[in-house]
Order: sequence, then C-alpha cells, then structure tokens
Amino acid sequence: MCDSVVAVGDETLDGVTLFGKNSDRVAGEPQPLLQFSEAAHPPGASVACTHIEIPQVAETYRVLGHSPWWVWGFEQGVNEFAVAIGNHSVFSREPLEDEPGLIGMDLVRLGLERSRDAREAVEVIAELIERYGQGGAALGPDGAGYHNSFLIADPMEAWRLETSNRHWVARRTRLCGMSNHYELGDDWEIASRETERFARGQNWWPEEARIDFSAAYRNHAVPKQLSSGRVRRSLELLEKGRGSHAVGSFLALLRDHEGSVEGPPPEGVTPDDERFFTLCAHSDPVFSTTASLVAPLPGDRVVPWPVWVCFGSPCTGVYLPVYLEGVIPAELARAGESPEADSLWWGARRLQDRIAADAVGFTPRVQRAWSEFSTELERDRVAVEVDARRLALEDRCDEAGRVLSRFMEHWAVRALKRMEDLVQELA
Repeated sequence: MCDSVVAVGDETLDGVTLFGKNSDRVAGEPQPLLQFSEAAHPPGASVACTHIEIPQVAETYRVLGHSPWWVWGFEQGVNEFAVAIGNHSVFSREPLEDEPGLIGMDLVRLGLERSRDAREAVEVIAELIERYGQGGAALGPDGAGYHNSFLIADPMEAWRLETSNRHWVARRTRLCGMSNHYELGDDWEIASRETERFARGQNWWPEEARIDFSAAYRNHAVPKQLSSGRVRRSLELLEKGRGSHAVGSFLALLRDHEGSVEGPPPEGVTPDDERFFTLCAHSDPVFSTTASLVAPLPGDRVVPWPVWVCFGSPCTGVYLPVYLEGVIPAELARAGESPEADSLWWGARRLQDRIAADAVGFTPRVQRAWSEFSTELERDRVAVEVDARRLALEDRCDEAGRVLSRFMEHWAVRALKRMEDLVQELA
C-alpha cells in the first residue's frame, strides 16, 4: 500500500525540499535498511533484480533504502545526489502481464542508482517499464503483483509518476500526498506514446479530448476507501503547515492517526470504512506500516546530511538519523525472515507485539520513553554533525565518515537496548 508526501522549496520553513514515506506491507514482513556504494561496471555487465536480470549501466550511484527481506529493490530511499523515491501499489483495469518483469521496488532502486535528479529518475523508470514491463510477485515472495505509482523528488522539484503495465503519465508537483489510487486526470505533462492509443483501443476513453488517465485506467472494482481517507488527511496536514514544514512536521504526519489514540482502528470499524486506514497503518489483515523514512533534500549537501528512518510502526517507534557519508550499522541492515536478537526491525516488532496487548494504555508510555530518548539523541546529533562538518571542510572526509559511522552504531545499539527494556517494562 503506502503513503508518500513531499514539500518543495518555499513550502518548507527553510526552503529545503522534504520527502517522506510510510511503507505499508504485510505486518510480519521484515524490512531492513540497506546501503550500497557507488560503483563502475564493465561493458556487458548485468544486474539480477527480484525476478529478472537486465543490463547494468556503466556507473551506479551511492544509495540507501528500506528493502523487504526477499526483494532486490527498495520501498523508499535516497541517493548521493539527494534524489528520493517511493512507490505505491495502484489498481488498473489493465491486467498485469503474465511474464515476470520489474516490480515497483526494483524500479525505485534502479531510479536511485541511475539518476542525478528527479526528472532523470522519471525518464529512467519510464524507459525501464516500457522495455521490461511490471510483473511478478510483489506482495511477498508468493504473493500477487501490482502496478505502481511513484513520488520522485530532488532539491529543486518533485514529480508524480503513475503507471499501468508499460503505460505511464507524469507531472511536476510542489506539495503532494500520494497513496494507492490514480489521481492524475488530463493534467499530466508527459506520457508514454501508447498511453492514449491503448486506452482508446480498449474503449476506456472514447472521446477525442485529451485522456483523463485516472478515469480511463482506474479499476473501479477496487474500493477507494483503501486510500482516499489517507490522501485526504495527508493533504490536509500538508496544507495546514504550508510554508512552515520541517522534519518534525513530516515525522508527525507519518505518525498520524487523525487525533485518535494510536493503535488499531476503533472497535467495530471494518475495512469497509475509510477510518480503518490511517497514515500510520495498523490495518491488519490488509496492511501495516513496517518502515518509515523522512529525508530533507538540501541543494548544498555539505557533510553531514541526515536521513531519518524508523522500523515498524512510527507512532510507537523511534526515528534515527543515518548518513550516506558513513557506513550504516549492522543492526539496521539485519532483518531476515526469522526473528533476530540484534536486528532493529525485529526489536521494533517485538515491542509492537507487546504494545498490542493494551494499545490504549501502553502507547503513551512508549511515546514518552522515545521522546526522552530522542531529546538526548538530538543533543548528540548536533554535536557530532558540527564535528563531521569541520572535518569535511578540512578535506578530511574519510574521518568525517568514520565519526558519523560511530555515531550511528552507538545510537543503533542504544535504540535496540531501549526496545528490549520497554518490552520488559510492559510485561
């Protein structure tokens, strides 16, 4: 499922683009944070994505992102040029292709590895879906596949890209929330060559006027309450903070339960009601938030540049700053199919399971604990970033990277220990 938000330029307090996304998946699906360095590749090299192998490009860029344990690609991530991308499942009346292709998460990582700005990422993803299509399991290794939309941002602009198999449309945006249904009408800026011809050939858009992509391609059999309430709420919060958004407001947005007590939907509310689905998702058995990311995308990326990540449910979790200039700790990157004691994702999962026994009583206690933890972390972060910036300005970037790596390791270990203590305190 998933929800993404972006605020570009003068929509934020300090003029820095902000990108955020909640990855909503099957509740028990581990989703570590992975990091890959920039690399040069020889002629004829290939890359094995989740279901198919495709030719590799000559150069790939440094990236990090959340990746379900069985997937090659990312649910959401950033690269060294401050490009951020997130994907969402969407429901088209066009059937998925039978043959395996690239899944949406592959396209997120490929877009990040191969693009220096948002417009280039749109072109990379569009070209790949036209060439290879979208097919294969995406909801778990044995689950269904789906079509995808993408929110793509860089320091200067953002794009929304909506697709159906090998067809796509895109347009720029500045303040945007995206979820799990098509929203681009006839206001798209660019499109694949076959998008209009195909829809007219299927008699989905018989008029001569410019095609309304959502009206033509949307599968009306899929109920909109899955995502309509979440889009409405994200746009409401984005508009409310217009011109003043900062990292904190984006963290609050992704933790949002529309003012209700955080946790499962109110008693008696079913998936037929849009109130069942909130931005911070506890919507079992349909989906739940399993990882979250907020990234400021500064134009002047002086070391250090923090990206904020959370494992599991953000309303009862903690956001940790991570840095592409350093090496992320194993505790963040370790989250296999089976429970692991030294995995932050699994630590968050154990804590969520404990909170579920009394969500109304336990949630405020856990939130207070993380608030105290985050206050101390923030003091340390500011001091460490001053030190790392000084080293970088002295052209000692390797030392700056080591300082940031030690900082990330220290707070990953502390976060895991705090999760374990909270599980015991709530027993």
